[in-house]
Amino acid sequence: MVKLRLARQGRKKVPIYKIVAADSRARRDGRFIESLGQYRPSNEPGQKIQINPDRALYWLKVGAQPTDTVRSLLSSEGILLKWHLEKKQIEPARAEEIFNTWKAQKDNKLTEQMNAKQRAAEDAKRKKAEAKKAAETAAAEQAAAEQAAAEQASAAEPVAVAAEEAPAEGAAVGDTASITSEERPAESVEG
Repeated sequence: MVKLRLARQGRKKVPIYKIVAADSRARRDGRFIESLGQYRPSNEPGQKIQINPDRALYWLKVGAQPTDTVRSLLSSEGILLKWHLEKKQIEPARAEEIFNTWKAQKDNKLTEQMNAKQRAAEDAKRKKAEAKKAAETAAAEQAAAEQAAAEQASAAEPVAVAAEEAPAEGAAVGDTASITSEERPAESVEG
């Protein structure tokens, strides 16, 4: 039996898969009958799948069975829709019209997704810039406040020094605050 399946290529952690028609008994990366295209899961959504639709349709018509993954890839490219329309013997003009409307809807959805991603990236960039600006403003305000506090401290310092010296000069006799530690009598320790 012929299967439509993926054969892995590419290097470590950067997979590239060939979409191939192969005998079901052959190894995954072994012999194949024909290569139908490529699947690159790490690319942008519009560039992930490259497939020859005529050859894929041929293999489906002669009875090749796609694996689940290849079936979903063929479906996302519209090849299974074409095959279904041919099996139902819908006239070619009507089938082409159905396929074109499906393709237009898919393209619109893809562009909406891409636009949403771009808007989200722009919003994140704008929010990051606003946060950076707010942090810079806060840092500038804090620096200004620190500078103002330092200026107030330096302006208040001569007044405090003068206030400390003033009671010592005109201190009352009973004022113990003006007596230095040398002038105080030693306390007796009871033990």
